[in-house]
Amino acid sequence: MAEKSRAEARIWRHERVRKNLAGTSSRPRLSIFRSLSEIYAQVIDDQLGQTLASASTIDHELRAQIKGLKKTEQAKLIGKKVAERALGKGIKTVVFDRGGFKYTGRVKALADGAREGGLEF
Repeated sequence: MAEKSRAEARIWRHERVRKNLAGTSSRPRLSIFRSLSEIYAQVIDDQLGQTLASASTIDHELRAQIKGLKKTEQAKLIGKKVAERALGKGIKTVVFDRGGFKYTGRVKALADGAREGGLEF
């Protein structure tokens, strides 16, 4: 059998973690996706299959704030913004889903930003 690519390995890791991790109405899932140039965060209720809050580096209202920042600084800002939007909908605690990515760099920065923004996980 051929070796898995990095992307395939990440998907396998994510699926393995998702077997035991689900967002509920009382404690939704904060899901992260990181591409080479962008980062995305969503607060998801898996029981209803709905995205309750989201933020990303491609958000039009955040574009001006993000311009000129390093990627880790952008990720921290996205974390704060998704926390602010979640708190606006009455969500205080979440389950953190790192999406199969290592908890370092931009993923850690986004998590720290979300915690600073008021989310608990």
